[in-house]
Amino acid sequence: MGAAIEADGLTKRFGDFTAVDHVSFTVEEGEIFGFLGPNGAGKTTTINMLITLMRPTEGTARVAGHDVVAEPDRVRERISVVFQDPTLDRRLTGWENLWIHGRLYGIPRDELAERIERAARFTEIERWLHVTVDRYSGGMMRRLEIARALLYEADVIFLDEPTVGLDPQTRARIWEYIRALRREGLTIFLTTHYMDEAERLCDRVAIIDHGRIVAMGTVDELKSIVGGEVVYVAVDPPGEAERL
Repeated sequence: MGAAIEADGLTKRFGDFTAVDHVSFTVEEGEIFGFLGPNGAGKTTTINMLITLMRPTEGTARVAGHDVVAEPDRVRERISVVFQDPTLDRRLTGWENLWIHGRLYGIPRDELAERIERAARFTEIERWLHVTVDRYSGGMMRRLEIARALLYEADVIFLDEPTVGLDPQTRARIWEYIRALRREGLTIFLTTHYMDEAERLCDRVAIIDHGRIVAMGTVDELKSIVGGEVVYVAVDPPGEAERL
């Protein structure tokens, strides 16, 4: 297996402010790679460079074998992205959101309906497909966005803070979807500021702070630096929490 993502000295400056400062790492094919750090650490800016939305000030990056500056179109053909902030049209149904997005990206009509059904089954939103998105919970919208990312035959999926703001039960369900994607052989680049999320999902993790990678390794290696275990408790059904 080769490298799915390679970053070498990746840097992004906005005027005098350096948001990402000479970041280097490699993500192997089929790996869940966690990018862990507090808000404002440079996680989203790094993703935006890797998915060709921002041009690096310095350094290079390759995704799925293609240079993000010299071959942006080839990179986009091989990736899917779930952004931190919802990008759904709340006036439309889930089905309409998926259909329009798939057509915009050139998926043939005779294939798209089947792909929508398959993605909806995977994310367990079949019975909500014909409901307008303004009636979805935050967790349901996140499921729909993951389903949208699955419409493409991508090699690499970027997930930017996929569980932020979600309740513990919904977070756990999203984790199951991410694990299932890995079993399908996809490479996953996951940004998060939750250590427990990185611990449960990631093969390796890079910790970024103030635009610089300050530690990188397996979860066990990083736990030896951070120290201790993370304890996660979920109550099901949610109403049981009121009696604890």
